[in-house]
Amino acid sequence: MRTLDDVLAGAAMPVHTPSKFDVGAALKRLAVDAGRARTTADTQLAAQAGQRLTVIARWMLNAPHAAHHVDQLAQGNPDLPVEETNLDVEGAAVFASLLHLTGQHPESAQFWWQLAAGAGHRASAYCLHLHHTALGEQREASHWLHQVIYDLGEKLDDAYFEKVEAITRYLYPRPAGTAPLTGGLEMEVDRLADDGAPCVIVPRPDRRLAQALREHSRT
Repeated sequence: MRTLDDVLAGAAMPVHTPSKFDVGAALKRLAVDAGRARTTADTQLAAQAGQRLTVIARWMLNAPHAAHHVDQLAQGNPDLPVEETNLDVEGAAVFASLLHLTGQHPESAQFWWQLAAGAGHRASAYCLHLHHTALGEQREASHWLHQVIYDLGEKLDDAYFEKVEAITRYLYPRPAGTAPLTGGLEMEVDRLADDGAPCVIVPRPDRRLAQALREHSRT
């Protein structure tokens, strides 16, 4: 015969020892979530930098005297190594922009921007900042941003970057404001690259490319 105690014992709700909260696993989950958010932000930043770099490169390529400066760069002594002391700095910046816009020669674009930046060309240093940001190379990107702000002459205020932002906002939604690359220009770049093989870097432009750029600017 069951006693009252037996009945009550059977009716009692079971009591379980709560499982121990795994702090380490929770922290790992938080780290993963934060990493995903950071990755998304980094991807967006890289895309924006690449977009801005393309706009600025087109702006430099379509500048009124771009072909003249590339022509001056082409007249440098081909027997001398390409250095900051024997090149047209604006021509090097324009040539780097052209190489970037072809989409086929990022290392060469970086090389020619570095030459121009080393000679004090601030826009080239900013292009290098955007170039490395687009590649996710934040250490290099920070270096070139520091060059833009501090090392190339006087310290910049926000007006410089506001001007760049205004240019990119104006040009990017307006494709008619920048002439597209033509097959002729890309073929001239490919010809130079083939002539300079097996060197990875596209060599100094020649007057033939300068003429092609001059004709491009008239279209």
